[in-house]
Amino acid sequence: MKFLKSLPARLLLGILAGVLLGLILPQEAMVAVVTVKYILGQLITFCVPLIVIGFIAPSITRLGTNATRMLAVAVTLAYVSSILAAFLSMGSGYAIIPHLNIAAQAEGLRELPPVAFQLDIPQIMPVMSALVLSVLLGLAAVWTKARTITAVLEEFQAIVLDIVSKVVIPVLPLFIASTFCGLAWEGSLTRQVPVFLAVILIVMAGHFLWMAVLYGAATLYSGRSGLEVVKHYGPAYLTAVGTMSSAATLAVALQCAHKSKNLRSDMVDFGIPLFANIHLCGSVLTETFFVMTVSKVLYGVLPVPGSMVLFCLLLGVFAIGAPGVPGGTVMASLGLISGVLGFGEDGLALMLAIFALQDSFGTACNVTGDGALTLILTGYAEKHHIRPETI
Repeated sequence: MKFLKSLPARLLLGILAGVLLGLILPQEAMVAVVTVKYILGQLITFCVPLIVIGFIAPSITRLGTNATRMLAVAVTLAYVSSILAAFLSMGSGYAIIPHLNIAAQAEGLRELPPVAFQLDIPQIMPVMSALVLSVLLGLAAVWTKARTITAVLEEFQAIVLDIVSKVVIPVLPLFIASTFCGLAWEGSLTRQVPVFLAVILIVMAGHFLWMAVLYGAATLYSGRSGLEVVKHYGPAYLTAVGTMSSAATLAVALQCAHKSKNLRSDMVDFGIPLFANIHLCGSVLTETFFVMTVSKVLYGVLPVPGSMVLFCLLLGVFAIGAPGVPGGTVMASLGLISGVLGFGEDGLALMLAIFALQDSFGTACNVTGDGALTLILTGYAEKHHIRPETI
């Protein structure tokens, strides 16, 4: 009974219930499901900028004079992780894709009914604006030694923590259930997946391989066990699979990371919200393999290596600026796909379709990988004797 009350159990039950209901519900009932999903999605999305500001800004003030250096280290880690994942995927693509026989058709899906009524809950600001505000506010408070603002940020973090535990976490299982209900009803889980099943399985194997690389590197660098960190990430992984959004998974990811005794609390509060918006290694790995697959399907050839290397290097930059929402990476890089690789409208459309099939697993890789980078940040802080400061 205790397990059934845990967050992982509630998330799994939400997924199973959603799939089963999606297979049997009539269109009239799906109107209610779509409406509930829309409203809950609006509520969760509204809370994301609050979480970003509430955790990153106070964490920067606690870093004191080391804030600028730690921010530079975090951004560098995110970029290096993304481009190395892209190069791993590129090498795998040249080795594997020529030997695959992949169909290009993924049609026959039902269209979800419209919402019964539209209750919009606009964010107080876009997530990237919240991220930039958090960084600038935190750094400026350190530079000016603003004690009052620092105290306000600490109290705001406590308020946001209550919002997370009493609002966001309780509604997540219902949101995930409605998401999977929609996928099952429209046919994505029964018709579309088999089309690119081989490719998706290969990409998922790549996700786990890259997570193993990240946690292995983090263990070697920090001298602390990465397994002790990743064992707490089950709820975050499941939430990411259900929400398909790093931003929407942020609250659960923070809870999971704080359970690890090998991650410093101040590094968790600083690193996890930051990496949720700039570290998209799973999505980058996925997109790299998929653009090569789509190129082979539509144009009969793989992109030339020179173009792919340029694409990977630029995709790492685009990933840092991509929104942590479903399909954020591929949407942000559509211009890159057409400009560097020369994809036409058919290629872009097929990229969006196939990317959507596994977006949840790419997001789960992103979120879980954030724990490894936070472990590296912890190791860096320990090696350089960086301690939380009181202004």
